[in-house]
Amino acid sequence: MSYIEAIILGIIQGLTEFLPVSSSGHLEIAKALFGDKLLPNESLTFTVVLHFATALSTLVIFRKEVSEIIKGLFQFKWNEEFQFSLKIILSMIPAVIAGLFFEEEFESFFSGQILLVGFMLIVTSLLLLFADKAKSTTKNVSFFNAIVIGISQALAILPGISRSGATISSSVLLGIDRTKAARFSFLMVVPLIFGKIGKDLLSGSINFNNGQIGVLSIGFLASFIAGLFACKWMLSIVKKSKLSYFALYCFIVGIIAIAITLLNN
Repeated sequence: MSYIEAIILGIIQGLTEFLPVSSSGHLEIAKALFGDKLLPNESLTFTVVLHFATALSTLVIFRKEVSEIIKGLFQFKWNEEFQFSLKIILSMIPAVIAGLFFEEEFESFFSGQILLVGFMLIVTSLLLLFADKAKSTTKNVSFFNAIVIGISQALAILPGISRSGATISSSVLLGIDRTKAARFSFLMVVPLIFGKIGKDLLSGSINFNNGQIGVLSIGFLASFIAGLFACKWMLSIVKKSKLSYFALYCFIVGIIAIAITLLNN
């Protein structure tokens, strides 16, 4: 992989992790276009590094909220901070179950399955369109809402289903305030990313070698900077109810992905 490809993939990951267009789906499409010649473990290492970068950008943007969550978790008082921390933990359970018991099944989808990506992007498009039409409210995330949003996050493991799109859309459709929905969506994924990185490191599936350091560093920086920009931009987009633009984009990219796959067969 060249430095230019690492920068492009880093920017794609940074933007699409927060924008509701599926980071995994776009990475699969980009790798297919570049002709992904990396070995499976090297490709996984690069992907994990990019996700680590976007997780850090989330911590930077929401550093105040993260600090409150950590404090609330260890106060053991039934206050707003402690309840919010429990809701974050509750929302993680479906994705953790999916990752532990169906890891091999999900990993099989990440092998150039561009046709699947195309169909799932269309599903994301429909979710965004419905959410954009929902009425604005001031409702907070409840414990039940946290479970439903968590299920949406688990389903977003499929490439082409946007994690932020699925979780924000399900939150808005449940009647949750748009800004609160976006904040919850971005914060709930951070523990999962760090947990997945830790699991991969302990299992030995991630291996760093000197030949990769330059490419990984460039990709990390590109993803981190793009993530900072995209996170702030997405918060503004959700608040202004402009998800329909991304719905149209996902639909067009999905159709193109399906058409290209069918024409090449």
